[in-house]
Amino acid sequence: MSRQLPIMPLAFDARQKLDLSVKSHSERLSDYLLQQERVVGAMLDSKKLIALGDGNFRYTVTSFKVFQLEVNPVVSIAVVNIENALQMKATDSTLDGLGLVDDFELKLDATLRATEQGLKGDAHLGVTVSQPPLLKFVPSNILESTGQSILNGILLGIKARVGQQLIQDFGRWCKEN
Repeated sequence: MSRQLPIMPLAFDARQKLDLSVKSHSERLSDYLLQQERVVGAMLDSKKLIALGDGNFRYTVTSFKVFQLEVNPVVSIAVVNIENALQMKATDSTLDGLGLVDDFELKLDATLRATEQGLKGDAHLGVTVSQPPLLKFVPSNILESTGQSILNGILLGIKARVGQQLIQDFGRWCKEN
């Protein structure tokens, strides 16, 4: 009788730091960060973001391809404001596109803090998932490096949005208020 080896889950993660100088109205950044829906909508793609109320959001991450399979993650995010900062954590996640995968877990832990000079931030994004049956012949190290690359791309995209869209939105908010 042959024994099947246990399938080890794939795990990959990415981290990004942000240190963004804000030249005008930086003293108002902490008040701006209290505008949760507005700030989260400026950091992420607002067309893919649904506000659920009480600091909770559902976000459909941009679809991407992994070895010809289209992957569609959906993440529930809880947002809280603590001491001049906005914190975001993933509370739930689902994944469509890799066939039957019921052990997908996405971790998000991000903080954006207002300082006298501007904004400081750090983000950690991690994924744990079993190797999908459709990709069973692809070595796990190749899948993990591909996953790592995808997560880095997601965080770099959010960092770019903070540097452009969020700063533009902050300027509009300052004029309106």
